[in-house]
Amino acid sequence: MNIIILSGGSGKRLWPLSNEVRAKQFLKVFRREDGTSESMLQRMHRMICEVEPDSKITIATSGKQVSAIRAQLGDGAGISVEPCRRDTFPAIALSAAYLHEIQGAGEDEAVIVCPVDPYVEKDFFRMFTKLRDQVEKDEANLVLIGVEPTCPSEKYGYIIPSSSDPVSFVKTFREKPDAATAAEYIEQGALWNAGVFAFRLGYVLDTAKEIFGTSKYDELTENYGNLTKISFDYAVAEKEKRIQVLRFSGAWKDLGTWNTLTEAMSEETAGNAVAAQCENTHIINELQIPLIALGVKGLAIAATPDGILVADKDCSDQLKEFVTDQRPMYEKREWGEYMVLDHRVQSDGNNSLTKHVIIKPGKHISYQRHERRTEIWTIVEGTGELILEGEVTEVGRGSTVTIEAGTRHAIKALTELHFIEVQIGDELTEEDIERLDWDWS
Repeated sequence: MNIIILSGGSGKRLWPLSNEVRAKQFLKVFRREDGTSESMLQRMHRMICEVEPDSKITIATSGKQVSAIRAQLGDGAGISVEPCRRDTFPAIALSAAYLHEIQGAGEDEAVIVCPVDPYVEKDFFRMFTKLRDQVEKDEANLVLIGVEPTCPSEKYGYIIPSSSDPVSFVKTFREKPDAATAAEYIEQGALWNAGVFAFRLGYVLDTAKEIFGTSKYDELTENYGNLTKISFDYAVAEKEKRIQVLRFSGAWKDLGTWNTLTEAMSEETAGNAVAAQCENTHIINELQIPLIALGVKGLAIAATPDGILVADKDCSDQLKEFVTDQRPMYEKREWGEYMVLDHRVQSDGNNSLTKHVIIKPGKHISYQRHERRTEIWTIVEGTGELILEGEVTEVGRGSTVTIEAGTRHAIKALTELHFIEVQIGDELTEEDIERLDWDWS
């Protein structure tokens, strides 16, 4: 079974927990039975593998999120990387080409596309087998999952089916309505649109060729920034006449806002936080300083290196309009993580940026150099191997090294390695990096 998980969003509605590189799908806010925590992406991947062990899973994502995906899933999934953001149809077309040319999937094989952020149980993923079987019947070009509504919600789009049968052709789609209109839709037998759909691989490849002039993986990748920015719904679903919907009556929730996310959290607080005499209030604190909420109701409170949020849950869906793009202050990578401790812009243009970097045992950063900055590293915990201009030396607690601009360097952790990195220069960006080859063996 071929499954594409759409995982490219930045999740501004869950600021400050999510940003462009640490999106909502990577937040470990769910508790497993063994007491460990997992993210939306890990939870979905685990459940799909438990229900359909032979599934071929591809994650459609941006380049900035690849390291986070590898850190959470290892090599357990293929990754189709969008060179830039061009909406859902280009992302799905690129993933379809990846499945066909890189993973070897045939054009007659069924493909299921699912967003990364629904909160569901295993019964939802058992529907994927029914989706695949329905596609193989060739009664429709597109098959969707529609969720039986529990209330007239304004948060979701609606599907109006032609009948109340378990499988029905689709009469029409409706965008997110107000509560009164939603109630009218439900009286007509409407279903919530879960954003999950299935098709034959060749169907989307043909559509991509029609819209973009090609369905080749290399050509789509090379010209991705010039592709028409268009959603799958507009490019395909709204124009397709042969669409069916499978009715699903189990639990389903879109965790796109603080309101819905906190409903799925197993505990009221996470991190160094206390909620005393509070009602319907959830706190997540990623900072070292304590956070105390006393006698408040209906709040979502979050403190991270990227910012602090105190919001009425009922207003949390408006958060996106207040969030501006900024440099991520915390990021997890396949090799470890870093947190920005201080960023100062000086009048003479010689700016400084201070990070706490953690590298996992046996992992390393790439052999690299920078053109616009000097770095000063001070090892505060652990041991490692430092490479400077091809020479290897061991470093440990108290070791300090200055890496001038243009110097080739890397470091590998022998034990968990913590160091403070101070960058000094006129341009302190993640883009100022040239990666080089180094034989780590």
